[in-house]
Amino acid sequence: MLSIRPAEPADLPRIMEIYSGARVFMAAHGNPDQWGADNWPPESLILDDITRGKSFVCVSDGSASPRVCVAGGNIVGVFFFDFGPEPEPDYRGLTGGSWLSETSYGVVHRIASDHSEKGIGTFCLRWAISRASGHLRIDTHPANSVMRALLSKLGLSERGNVMIGGTKARIAYEIADPA
Repeated sequence: MLSIRPAEPADLPRIMEIYSGARVFMAAHGNPDQWGADNWPPESLILDDITRGKSFVCVSDGSASPRVCVAGGNIVGVFFFDFGPEPEPDYRGLTGGSWLSETSYGVVHRIASDHSEKGIGTFCLRWAISRASGHLRIDTHPANSVMRALLSKLGLSERGNVMIGGTKARIAYEIADPA
């Protein structure tokens, strides 16, 4: 069973291990530049995410059926999540399209799994969509075909392009469904 909980400082070594594996996975699937070029994300950023209560881990007890709030288990995924009127200021610069809604939204960044079970990414994103009242935005590298397919499968649509940090061109996705 899978569950989501806030990340803790003691989780940092496992989180960084998952990100290291994600860089290898992305490179093997045609996306070597999204995180691999600069060894992204840095440990200092993840520790800051944890301190601010914005980092979450997906925990598994080893079974295949998802359930929320299971104590214990192994960390199998990690992601950043925030919600509010503008949790990602870089999204103001959307080009080549438009957002579905201008209401408060959730945002996911730095999502990764260890691929030990099928469906970890889906579980994490569905959790985020539910916490965002159905309104979620996320961006990914154009070469990240695995993430792009997952986002489409979950009902998120391409909305245009954004520049993250002023230098990283990304494709922006959004779902705005109160269901």
